[in-house]
Amino acid sequence: MIRLDQISKQYGGQILFLEAAAAIHRGEKVGLVGPNGAGKSTVFRLITREELPDDGQVSIDRGVTIGHFSQDVGEMGGRPVVAEVMEGAGPVSSVAAELADLEHAMADPSRDDMDRIIERFGEVQSRFEALGGYELEARAREVLAGLGFSQEMMDGDVGQLSGGWKMRVALARILLMQPDAMLLDEPSNHLDIESLIWLENFLKRYEGALLMTSHDREFMSRIIGRVIEIDGGELNSYSGDLDFYEAQRAQNEAQAEAAYQRQQAKLAKEMRFIERFRAQAAKASQVQSRVKQLDKIEKLEPPKRRSTLVFDFPACPRSGDDVVKIEQLEKRYGDKVIYDGFDMTIRRGERWALMGVNGAGKSTLLRLVAGEGEPDGGSVALGAAVALGYFAQHAMELLDARRSVIQTLEDAFPLASVGSLRALAGCFGFTGDDVDKPCRVLSGGEKARLVIARILYGRPNMLVLDEPTNHLDVATKDMLVQALAGYEGTMLFVSHDRRFLAKLSNRVLELSPDGPLLYPGGYREYVEASGHEAPGLR
Repeated sequence: MIRLDQISKQYGGQILFLEAAAAIHRGEKVGLVGPNGAGKSTVFRLITREELPDDGQVSIDRGVTIGHFSQDVGEMGGRPVVAEVMEGAGPVSSVAAELADLEHAMADPSRDDMDRIIERFGEVQSRFEALGGYELEARAREVLAGLGFSQEMMDGDVGQLSGGWKMRVALARILLMQPDAMLLDEPSNHLDIESLIWLENFLKRYEGALLMTSHDREFMSRIIGRVIEIDGGELNSYSGDLDFYEAQRAQNEAQAEAAYQRQQAKLAKEMRFIERFRAQAAKASQVQSRVKQLDKIEKLEPPKRRSTLVFDFPACPRSGDDVVKIEQLEKRYGDKVIYDGFDMTIRRGERWALMGVNGAGKSTLLRLVAGEGEPDGGSVALGAAVALGYFAQHAMELLDARRSVIQTLEDAFPLASVGSLRALAGCFGFTGDDVDKPCRVLSGGEKARLVIARILYGRPNMLVLDEPTNHLDVATKDMLVQALAGYEGTMLFVSHDRRFLAKLSNRVLELSPDGPLLYPGGYREYVEASGHEAPGLR
């Protein structure tokens, strides 16, 4: 269906692909993986002809329609959200536009070609009906509802939406289009857990071919049946989900390392023989024979060793047994009551995952615990010897754009040695000259890594985290999960990443319409007890 044949692609001195090949077949769902900068987005642009390979060929079967979702959604504005989504529905949208023009023409009594207009209207109307046009708006609203839009938002001006919601509109256009093949570049970004699960189920039912990237490994693993990995300019294919891919890759790397070490041992043995007997005339023919054999051996390259991010959480001071005490909490915004007489105690060592639909009050509770707001009634009090670290969704916006990565860390920890701060930056992916980048040029993921690094190095014994994995790639998420798994303090956090939730929680607080519900186990036990993966799913 889609084939990349011996493609090569280079930007300046950076070689992305060198005679790489891959194929995507009808109906299969493929995950595209590789480190940041490896060329994942370039693969999408090559398939859509936005870019051409330097060498090789990208071929697509005749008549195949392709829908491409990227993080660059372009300008939107001037019409309702639902109309914006319907505009991207493929051929039916152009037929709908012509139908609307004909309806307008028929309403004009001054037209002298009414017979022709009526005849054409009948033809276009038949085509519109055959394409499912009369169900188009209902389908568009169904997709938008799945992605978290209220009816009021659907009918509002798309230009008034935030960047994250515009991303959802762009994604809805592709889903409504139902092309033969979808290329989805990070579709899980900006989605809450309810929308994420809805999209997961939608893509499972989708009958076309799918090529996707995602920083949410749980989301991607539940959908895909094959992995294409970008590695050193090559495209390598693995059957199975991400877990199988990683196990197979590790096995391949171990075999390559073993083969390299065996050859190195053999070469060293031959070189010892040559050096030992090089000066002896009686052994001259044997030495020459072995030199010729060595020249003929195809030398194996040292196996590429993947760098992994590792952060060892520094030991934090012990807090009192009662870390946070909430009594008769009241909070409202206008007429909307968020909390009304809520009581809760968070004890040392507990890791509370906070669940609830948008607007339920998750971020509000985190802000109140972090001292970023005042309750309308009741109290939120920290216990004895609590040192709190708070990651807010807007935390990245508070970085000083003029300061570099290393200066930002030095500002936070003026007594720390430069060496220790450079080591900290390295743990979070800032190596070499990266530490001298000013914050204004950092990507969203880099800013998030810097903020998290600053928080964790401060050795807090209470962490309040509001969507800490947004913008993080898979490697950084894995490092963060591993680091927090060994954390000895207390946690209260919100996340839409189900792996993060499952690995780190031992308590769950669900903010439901019937009032707060407390679950004694972690996220896995919550799913089993509640019968749903998120509060908005029943």
